[in-house]
Amino acid sequence: MNEQVINVAFAGNPNCGKTTLFNAYTGARLKVANWPGVTVEKKEGAFKFHEYQYKLVDLPGIYSLTCYSTEEILSRQYLLGDEVDVVVDVADASNLERNLYLTLQLIELGKPVVLALNMMDIVEERGMELDIHRLPEMLGIPVVPVSARKRTGLEVLMHAVAHHQGKGNSVPVEHHHDLVCQSVHRHNHHKEFAMVYSDDIEDKIDDLEERLLTEFPNIVNPRWHAIKILEKDPEVMKNYPIRTEDIVDKNYEHEIINQKYDFIEEVIDEVLMNKAQKEAWTEKVDQWMTHPVWGMPIFFGIMAIVFLLTFVVGDWIAGGFEIFIAGVANGIQYGMELLHLSPTLISLVCDGIIAGVGGILTFLPNIFMLFLALAFLEDSGYMSRVAYVMDGLMGKMGLSGRAFIPMLLGFGCTVPAIMSARTLEDTRDRLRTIMVTPFMSCSARLPIYVLFSKMFFGKFAMAAAFSMYVIGLIMAILVALIYSKIVCRNEEKNCLLIELPEYKSPNARTIIIYVWEKVKDYLTKAGTTIFVGSVLLWLIMNFGAAGMVSDISDSFAASIGHFLVPVLAPAGLGLWQIGVALISGIAAKELVVSSCSVLFAMNINSDIGIENFHYVLENMGFGTINAYALMVFCLLYIPCMATIATIRKETNSWRWTIGMILMQLLVAWGMAVMVFQVGSVLIGG
Repeated sequence: MNEQVINVAFAGNPNCGKTTLFNAYTGARLKVANWPGVTVEKKEGAFKFHEYQYKLVDLPGIYSLTCYSTEEILSRQYLLGDEVDVVVDVADASNLERNLYLTLQLIELGKPVVLALNMMDIVEERGMELDIHRLPEMLGIPVVPVSARKRTGLEVLMHAVAHHQGKGNSVPVEHHHDLVCQSVHRHNHHKEFAMVYSDDIEDKIDDLEERLLTEFPNIVNPRWHAIKILEKDPEVMKNYPIRTEDIVDKNYEHEIINQKYDFIEEVIDEVLMNKAQKEAWTEKVDQWMTHPVWGMPIFFGIMAIVFLLTFVVGDWIAGGFEIFIAGVANGIQYGMELLHLSPTLISLVCDGIIAGVGGILTFLPNIFMLFLALAFLEDSGYMSRVAYVMDGLMGKMGLSGRAFIPMLLGFGCTVPAIMSARTLEDTRDRLRTIMVTPFMSCSARLPIYVLFSKMFFGKFAMAAAFSMYVIGLIMAILVALIYSKIVCRNEEKNCLLIELPEYKSPNARTIIIYVWEKVKDYLTKAGTTIFVGSVLLWLIMNFGAAGMVSDISDSFAASIGHFLVPVLAPAGLGLWQIGVALISGIAAKELVVSSCSVLFAMNINSDIGIENFHYVLENMGFGTINAYALMVFCLLYIPCMATIATIRKETNSWRWTIGMILMQLLVAWGMAVMVFQVGSVLIGG
């Protein structure tokens, strides 16, 4: 006998635990790909439960189905299709008010919906209580409490899915509010639907339904389509062109939204107890964190603490790490010499691979501390506050505060930061955000700052490195401001609408997973891109037009470097080795450090090696101002190849991508020249 297949779509807000719940069912049987024609991830999985075979699809995290963002468009298109039997709406029970807006929209789609109340353990920890018996009465759908991280309620949820398929949202609706008695509408929809609007809007919905059924007799869920027409939804109006001017006299979207939230407030008042105390504490903290004057200084103060930890604690850990790497390197070299291997092979392994990859691994503790601090801030709920605080400044750039979130993510890695710009509603906002995000200092640049600030700035090393993050932020703001003044002079300011979640104690497991994923990516890069880059660099250093060379000045690397010297000299970067290192940095920014180690034949895996490197550079006329100019240039110039590929994918334009590359090169060169020339005059004076 063939097993019945139930197609289940998992929908929910970002950070509601949806993917964790999805993974709890699918486990290792997870398939990840992109939606056709777009870069948004599509996750699928399957499992068997009792007599049913479940096929699960994890939709992108969204706040609504209004089709502003790519994620919303994809989710709505999929849910409207015939592939979905049941929608599992995963809601964060500890932030139920925020999650219910999407719930109401999903119910209106007409597909069977089961509400999974996730994070019920957090609700209990906060001393709140939910009436899970009253909630399904008000919504008209089954409600199942679950905990994805504790794996409780999973079987009950799938049992509800199996029972609810094909039945629609048939749970009796009991509002128990005054509108039932007061309504004079020709149909008493309060007995039919969870979300009922004012009589004026309901009259228009009924009229539009009748007209839709007349023109399109086979239409599915005419009520939902009627609501969308009232909201002037372009896709619905295009697909179902009917005469509406005698019914729809304006855009009713704002009224519909407001009435939805009025109903949500009514639901929350009836089903949620003991919420006031937690909210009061959050509001008290936010008086300072989101203050119009103090909010920004607090943010910069927090980031200063982050980099204090990155340097002080990271360097302390790095001490033991350096000894370990040096021991491994010496052991490998000694073993190869004992085996009487070819000097060329020993040079490739020791001077190329180990010097390059090992030099990068030395900075792993600093990277670890940076990601640990960022994970703590993100999981605590502070990151949304940063967007809110920066809204005023971002508005002057022609962007909303929400655009600052991708920029902030750029402190970690530019690739996911640029991808996160998809959540911005306006296409022009997305392009401008993509344009300025590469100016933020990603973690790949941190080894450059750590190395050169240690060598040239002594006790001011942390301040010198931190200044790179400030300069990057300032340059991003300036570039966006100039662009908005020249190109987007007549555009309206984008308003910020963002959730400020309650503060919470960061979850240790969440932080560990986040940090491990970032560290794993760093190590993967060290074992792939940087490994290949180190080998290629060794080859162009040891070979020239006449074959293998004994003098590096006759190599391909020297030829390339000397070609760049006249261009880089005004910026104080007139060493051919620096030119080659900067070229290698296009593959991955970490390669600038490993390339310097190889090109200058310096072992930078220890404090002694760094001191020797400092001595060599000073003897070549490369001093403190040169070092700072180099750091500025590395901050602002061409992003890595992975970032360039992402920009091309997200913009779907080579013209825009090449334009960004040329713009960043010009800005980097100009800023480095200014730093070196002005600094030389001031110090010389």
